Amino acid sequence: MFNSALINRFRQLETPFYYYDLNQLKANLKACSDAAFKHHFQVHYAMKANFNPRVLDTIHDFGFGADCVSGNEVKAAIEHGFKPEKIVFAGVGKSDKEINLALDQDIFCFNVESVQELQIINDLAKAKNKTANIAIRINPNVDAHTHHFITTGLEENKFGINTWELGSVVEKLRECQNLLFLGIHFHVGSQINDLDVFRNLCLKVNEMQLWFQEEGFTVKILNVGGGLGVDYHQPNENSIPDFAAYFKVFADFLLVNEAQEVHFELGRALVAQCASLISSVLYVKNGIKKNFLILDAGMTELIRPMLYQAYHQIENLSGEQGAESDEAMSNAQSAISNALSTINHQPLTKYDVVGPICESTDCFRTDVALPESK
Repeated sequence: MFNSALINRFRQLETPFYYYDLNQLKANLKACSDAAFKHHFQVHYAMKANFNPRVLDTIHDFGFGADCVSGNEVKAAIEHGFKPEKIVFAGVGKSDKEINLALDQDIFCFNVESVQELQIINDLAKAKNKTANIAIRINPNVDAHTHHFITTGLEENKFGINTWELGSVVEKLRECQNLLFLGIHFHVGSQINDLDVFRNLCLKVNEMQLWFQEEGFTVKILNVGGGLGVDYHQPNENSIPDFAAYFKVFADFLLVNEAQEVHFELGRALVAQCASLISSVLYVKNGIKKNFLILDAGMTELIRPMLYQAYHQIENLSGEQGAESDEAMSNAQSAISNALSTINHQPLTKYDVVGPICESTDCFRTDVALPESK
């Protein structure tokens, strides 16, 4: 929970802004690193989760690699000290410019998502007289049991190469002389809290690596992506995900030989619980059916609730703590806080907490019980 000194500091700052608890971030990174090290797993930080410079510097200092999905993320990773040999580059729409940037930096691996992309990377590498390391991202048709907007491993999703296309992939790999096949890559979705999903993924990975081996390819890298979820409802009590249980699933069910490396791409699980969005109440609108708290932060600062109904804890920092604040918010990822309104020990009132954007969807949550705000 934020102490009074920190809240007073917030009063002196222009809102909205993000507050980062770097001690919480370091605790998460250490827990993940320790659990992965036990199994000799390698973790790349998924930069799309948060690319704040201080956050990147802290993650780099813990020895993580970088998982990038754009040329700018590759550039940022290099600028913040991530070694090229620890950078992987995924994404369904890599442009020639982005591929050339990554080739110039001699990154560890391209996670390739289509047969056409194989040819393009090969041609661009050939023009530079280079060989590009690649892994094939396979769509394993594994249901992640998460919101359909963040499911990425089903056949109807745009990500990866479907299993029925793998014959064409093998033919292309044999043609392309400027590609070096390292292994296979998967990522089935985000905010996954059912560990059985990862068990099912392991079984698919085992099947796919055997197929490639039977085709005469050496599978050195097994990259299983990320997707481990966090607890948005009790962020303070469960501020660090159970990394030990997560990695144990792969240790138990993934078939790995001594010559292989297992790689992960974690983002949300590392950084989500260290950030809070601090906002001020601009206006209070009381109606017959609805009461509205209109904040100076909106979907331009945090789009997740509007995009796919993501839940974020909301707390009023200025006065009496009510039902929402029984779960302390100091570690809540992007929790929306009213740092400046005045509270006179009033009973809880239900509000729709909304932003200033001229869109009806600019709503963080409806019917939030908070102390009466003025």
